[in-house]
Amino acid sequence: MKKKFSLLLLAAAILGACSTAPEYQTTKRKDIDALTKSASFEMPKVSVPSFPDRTFNVLDYGADNTGVALATEAIQGAIDACTAAGGGTVIIPEGIYTTGPITLKSNVRLYTEPNSFVVFSHDLDLYEIYDEWFEGIPTKRCTSPLNALDAENIAITGHGTFNGNGDWWRPLKKNKVAPTQWKKHLKEKGGIVTEKDIWYPDSASLLAQSYCVDQNVPVITDDSLWQVVKSFLRPVMLHFVGCKNILLEGVTFENSPAWNLHPMCCENLILRDLNVRNPWYSQNGDGVDIESCKNVVISRCSFDVGDDAICMKSGKDKPGRDRGIPTENVVVDDCVVYHGHGGFVCGSEMSGGIKNVEVRNNLYIGTDVGLRFKSTRGRGGVVENIYINGVNMVNIPNEGLLFDLFYGGKGAGEETEKELAARMNAEAPAVSEETPAFRNIVIENVKGANLKRAIYFNGLPEMKIQNVTLRNVTMSATEGALFRQTNGLVIDNVNIHAEKGEAFSLAPTVENVTINK
Repeated sequence: MKKKFSLLLLAAAILGACSTAPEYQTTKRKDIDALTKSASFEMPKVSVPSFPDRTFNVLDYGADNTGVALATEAIQGAIDACTAAGGGTVIIPEGIYTTGPITLKSNVRLYTEPNSFVVFSHDLDLYEIYDEWFEGIPTKRCTSPLNALDAENIAITGHGTFNGNGDWWRPLKKNKVAPTQWKKHLKEKGGIVTEKDIWYPDSASLLAQSYCVDQNVPVITDDSLWQVVKSFLRPVMLHFVGCKNILLEGVTFENSPAWNLHPMCCENLILRDLNVRNPWYSQNGDGVDIESCKNVVISRCSFDVGDDAICMKSGKDKPGRDRGIPTENVVVDDCVVYHGHGGFVCGSEMSGGIKNVEVRNNLYIGTDVGLRFKSTRGRGGVVENIYINGVNMVNIPNEGLLFDLFYGGKGAGEETEKELAARMNAEAPAVSEETPAFRNIVIENVKGANLKRAIYFNGLPEMKIQNVTLRNVTMSATEGALFRQTNGLVIDNVNIHAEKGEAFSLAPTVENVTINK
């Protein structure tokens, strides 16, 4: 009897050890296969990276887990040693780690244990300036806190949090925060405030803004000036370029200096069970921007951000067309978006094209716009074969579904009718490589409640929005649905409940409409 009892204790101890062993990777091949096989287009297999059974603990390389001393050398040292050994897992145990930029390398999984917090220092001296793309244009930026170049088989997984310290980098508009928060920000961070009540980290950052002709990319011809305006060159938090076989899973990414997650020209990318968040007031605080990537799965992620949440891009204007790499073969499944300028977004930088994208079973709560398609003259590029199925949205302060081909760079609801009318009244140019096109889009099984306007289509007269099907859509809104500059519109079992005005309004510029009740 005593022997049997001992054996039971031994078995319990073994089971206990197994249950507390770290789960470095939870995504399985069959899970990803199930998502890709059910796509509405032929979706290639998406590789799930795997890693040798070796571990490298950053504490063994001298990392301080109290947040007092910089842990950059220790974390990077563990990554470099892991790569040199042929790959494995670099472990960040519980604790607080203050660090500069970290470069992920091939065959390395960065695993964060529960209760681990990695915060990136705002010390400018830690961030080198390098050639980069931002907002679809080649430029210079500071090194991204999490970065990788031409790496294969890489992952960031676990349970920890990565904080980009973005409040030290981003301009801040006074009217977007409470008075006490504004005063606290100025007291803690210094900086300067313009006549328009916009805070900048320093005068150099404000100087760089004066060099920006379009959005946030300064046009600087004197190379010596880049170092002067370094504080303006805020990086995206995670930037992977030209990488293959990537897994981001389980962790939280928050408070980024600019965009949060920005894979560019990558292949075989999985984002799963992520918590992606930025303050709602964060300038350019996007959630994830998939740029010129292919074979992507985004599943069970939560977004609460300051700009577009889940966004497809492929470069801007001539630089994007010259690159010529579309974003293609993307599945976005079972995601939740809280604040954001758009829940799911295509554009406005889409000059290399976007095709074969499926969005399904998403929930948008309080997002500025639910489904947002945007571009403008000069972009070129084609957005096509987009399938949206099973999206619910509530408390949307602007449109539930928006096609805006006269996008002017401002957030939804921020532009005046006069500004929009000025662009719409401009003479239509001839169709050329600079003309963007949106076509072959199916949107079905969508419900929306408490929207400002249900639907708004505003295509270009020289290139109308083409071949859009709306099926099984029910929306309740203050205003109904307005369609302009569209050719080939199918309205099948669409019910709009508008508090004022007509539920449906079709402008004379809408052609080839089929309505099935």
